[in-house]
Amino acid sequence: MSERPPISPRSPRAALEPEQVPPPPRRSERARNPFVVVGNAIITLLLLLMIGTGAAYYYGRQTLEAPGPLQEDKIVNIPQRAGKRDIADTLTREGVIDVNPWVFIASVFALKASSELKPGEYAFQKNASLRDVIGTMVEGKVVQHAVTIPEGLTSEQIVARLMDNDIFSGTVREIPREGTLLPETYKFPRGTTRDQVIQRMQQAQKRVVAEIWERRSPDLPVRTPEQLVTLASIVEKETAKPDERSRVAAVFVNRLKQKIKLQSDPTIIYGLVGGKGTLGRPIKRSEIAQPSPYNTYVIDGLPPGPISNPGRASLEAAANPARTRDLYFVADGTGGHSFTETYDQHQKNVAKLRAMEKQIQNDTVEPADEPPPPAANPPPADAAPTSATGKPAPKKPARARQGAVQPTATPRVVQQ
Repeated sequence: MSERPPISPRSPRAALEPEQVPPPPRRSERARNPFVVVGNAIITLLLLLMIGTGAAYYYGRQTLEAPGPLQEDKIVNIPQRAGKRDIADTLTREGVIDVNPWVFIASVFALKASSELKPGEYAFQKNASLRDVIGTMVEGKVVQHAVTIPEGLTSEQIVARLMDNDIFSGTVREIPREGTLLPETYKFPRGTTRDQVIQRMQQAQKRVVAEIWERRSPDLPVRTPEQLVTLASIVEKETAKPDERSRVAAVFVNRLKQKIKLQSDPTIIYGLVGGKGTLGRPIKRSEIAQPSPYNTYVIDGLPPGPISNPGRASLEAAANPARTRDLYFVADGTGGHSFTETYDQHQKNVAKLRAMEKQIQNDTVEPADEPPPPAANPPPADAAPTSATGKPAPKKPARARQGAVQPTATPRVVQQ
């Protein structure tokens, strides 16, 4: 049994006084060193900063990678000169993102894309994350609109189509020279200037013509690429059937070699209306013999320039025509043409077409109860022919007039 210390008696007054607590030990001189104090503070701040950075990184990564609110793919146009706040507002309004604009701006800075956001029309994918949205605008993956320019249009008609298309901007300073534009399907982003479209079509035309010119037939009776384009433009206007182009080209090439006038009706029309392209009515008899630099019923050889903008297929056909002796062709009543080497056979094809179309016309006209009265005013002598049949001269007959291949027309052969 341990002994207890003796209890010393205390006076009542001393018992009421609180016991004295010993003072804390004094800090060592080393702990009071200012360098230690500053170091401790720095370590504390670094720890807090690391914790904050880790939390921010986690939150930022979650924000960047989280699926967006888009329920389906959507095209959004970011206007020119839009600031980051404007872009954020546009994306929020279109439902592409659902974060605070300042979060979007912070994300742009975090991805080092502050100066790389490009305006334009973008296609954002369904549930695109914030990272995907920013990446799409940084890479400039704008929507490309397909624009098809049909073959055989004049430069004036092509410019009119460009002016009617609202995806382009600006105006065309001047109408390009005929035959210098390549009809094709192109892709352009919204906002492309119309002058840029023209330049691209001209560059494509130069490249294609140069390639085809190098592969032309060695006995082709044209001396320059420009003449090749002129010949191809006539072929383009004469037929729309791909399998006929090389044979139509052969007819004109054979005529050029034999010094026979080409007698192509589309050249008459171009001489009358120029770049407008269409006459809007049949050709009159008087216009067939009307002098014009483009009227191949009057001039020898090719006209001074193209009458349209031919496509690649017509250029290929003109450079490498079929190996035939054909000198004539006439509409066959089914959308194509009949080709012949002699005028006699050509006349038989013309008569066959006339009989076919007359029969079709008789089958479609209901018989009247009484015969109609004779016409009080017969048609004028200058009225235009109504078919695609040739208009032959006495010794060098022509081929079919382009454009009237419908079986409902009544053909007439017009002798010059």
